[in-house]
Formats: sequence, structure tokens, C-alpha cells
Amino acid sequence: MRIYKVGGAVRDRLLGKPVTDIDWVVVGATTEEMLAKGYRPVGADFPVFLHPKSGEEYALARTERKSGRGYGGFTFHASPEVTLEEDLIRRDLTINAMAEDDQQNLTDPYHGQRDLEARVLRHVSPAFAEDPLRVLRVARFSARYAELGFTVAPETLELMRQLSESGELEALTAERSWKEISRALLEDQPQVFIEVLRECGALKVLMPEVDALFGVPQPEAHHPEIDTGVHTLSVLEQSALHKQPLTVRWACLLHDLGKGLTPKEDWPRHIAHEHTGLKLIKAVNERFKAPKDCQELALLVGQYHTHGHRALELKPSTLLELLQSFDVYRRPQRFEEFIAACEMDARGRKGLEQRSYPQADYLRGAANAARSVAVQPLLEKGFKGPELGEAIKRERLKALKAYKEAASA
Repeated sequence: MRIYKVGGAVRDRLLGKPVTDIDWVVVGATTEEMLAKGYRPVGADFPVFLHPKSGEEYALARTERKSGRGYGGFTFHASPEVTLEEDLIRRDLTINAMAEDDQQNLTDPYHGQRDLEARVLRHVSPAFAEDPLRVLRVARFSARYAELGFTVAPETLELMRQLSESGELEALTAERSWKEISRALLEDQPQVFIEVLRECGALKVLMPEVDALFGVPQPEAHHPEIDTGVHTLSVLEQSALHKQPLTVRWACLLHDLGKGLTPKEDWPRHIAHEHTGLKLIKAVNERFKAPKDCQELALLVGQYHTHGHRALELKPSTLLELLQSFDVYRRPQRFEEFIAACEMDARGRKGLEQRSYPQADYLRGAANAARSVAVQPLLEKGFKGPELGEAIKRERLKALKAYKEAASA
């Protein structure tokens, strides 16, 4: 029995990056031997075990071959005869197909270290095309290592293009896709993930609503970058620069989908794109079964982001409706995330990345003014039921009028 550290742990150590997860592969062992040593099996599909003390995953060296469509369409073979090189060749990228023993002696049959030094993401073998999820994985690694200058090898990009055209991407489950998408959006340069998906034709398959934004012009006065797709990438980039959470980044990606539906004769204006885009945002949310908080914020930002930009001009009654829509009294954090998404949208414009966004503090102040209305005095006056609701609304409107007047003074 020989044990090797494999994959990301080896890659990141060689890159000088922190190693978080460690995967191990065991060569020359049987399931019975692993169980005898106290390892605990994980599931029934793969020969994977948990270490009795550390809880880390140890997998028996295995080969695999495509036997059907989708994630489950693989036949695995694990035995003591499977070599380390045979196990490594089934992996996606050369930089993930290296192993090292407990003395840090490197096993690198597919030249992963050379590709690390050349800053290239390259597939290990033609078997890369057997799992369509690898298209998303390569795009995610592109986003992760963009700052180091990594690019996708032309032959790998061609394979990704073929996969995108083959119909295999449609076999991906929502859960597997969302796991890759959400991890990619949380990288330091998530816009690169979208760029790579677009370059290989996968964006058109996975998110045609986002792909449709490229080539759609906007008024140059508000959008010096003009192209809606380019703007979306810039907004996503700003969300990462400002360390926004996943909910905000997802909303930033989807906020302008309605502009993809504007008839060409109306370009570059996009009247009511906030409302036309809601059905598209809902469709993307459902396609990937995004978490509820991501879904809700994306829809709210899509519908109200122009309200955010025009906050200082809004009538007190419109401002109150906006605050009610977000339920700022019980869910203050969601409104904070809305404000953040609006600010990223304002900054995601060529040459305007550093401009101030006074709307943010104004909206926070408005929310505080509405929240400051005390309910107890109204109860003491005898208001109850629907009448109490109306009385609270009147008092909040009064508070917002006073707030607006004070802010304008």
C-alpha cells in the first residue's frame, strides 16, 4: 500500500498558495485492507474512505470509462493493480494530475509542473470530454488563477467548444452546475469565468440570457463602455473587488437581463427593462436552483436598481414603497445587499469605477427614518388591525417627508 497526496494540494503548494483541502490516493490496496485499518467507507459509488483520525478522504487508485450520458454515466474500476499514472490520467487538467509522496517527491507524468510554470490550463487526455462539468471547472480555474496570468490552452478551449456544441452540457444537473457557478463567482476575478464560458460557447447554452447582452448597446452618456455584456462583466468585477457576498454577485450578474429583450429599433434605450427582465431572472434562478436568498435578491435588484440610482429624486411615497418591498423592518440585511448591488452597478462603468455613490447613505438614512416610527403610541391611541397598518404607513410617510426635506436643506 502506497499513499500519495494528489490534485489541488500539490498544485497549490507548487504555486506557493495556501493548501486548504487535501486529497489522497491509495495505490496497491483493497477495500478489505482499508476497512481493516479502520478507514470508513463513503457512499457506494466510489472506492473512497475517511481516515480514522483526520477524517480526510482517501480514494483507491481507479480507472474510469464513459458508459452513458451525464454524471452517472461512468464505469469505475478500482484494484491493487491500478497504477498511480493510470489514476492521474483520468483527471481534468495537467496541473491537477500531479502527486507527491510523504517525502514530497513529485510524480508528474503529464507535465503539470511545466504547465504551472507556463501558466497554462491544459487537459490531460481526450477523456476530458467525457464529463461536461469540466467546461465549468476550467472556466472556474481561469477565474481563480487569472491574477497569475493563466490562460486556457487552445486545444483545451477547442475541446470545450466541442462539448458546448454536443448537447452534453444539458445533461448537467442543476446542483452540479450551481456548485461550480457559485464557487466561480466567489473567486477574485469572477468576470473571467463568464468570459471563458462565452469564448467556448458554453454561456450561450447555460445562460443564454446573459450571453444575449453582448453586442447590445446602451446610452454612452450613462455607459461609456456602451456594450451591456461588457458592463455586466465590469459590475461583476467590482463586486469582487469590494468583497461582496455571493447573493450580491449573483444579483450583479443578472441585474440587466431585460436589456437583452429590447427591440433593436429602440436601442440604445431600454425602457422598462427592469420589469421585462424579471421573467428571465426567474428562469435562470430556477434553472440552477439557486439558494432562496440569491433568488430573492436577484429579482429585487433587477426590479429596483434604477430606483436605487434615482434615490435622491424619489418622492417620499415611492421611497416608502421601495422600503416596504424589501421588508426593511424585519430584513435589514437584504436592503444593505441591494444598496451594495446598486453601488457595484454604478461603478461598473468605464472610467467611473472610483466615483462616489451618495445614494447609498441616503437610502440607509431613509430606512432608518422609516424604522424609527414607534408603534406603541399608535396602539395607545386605539388603532388596531388594518387601521393600525394604515396609521403606521402614514407616520412612516411623514418621517420620510421630514427626512427628504432635511437632506435637501
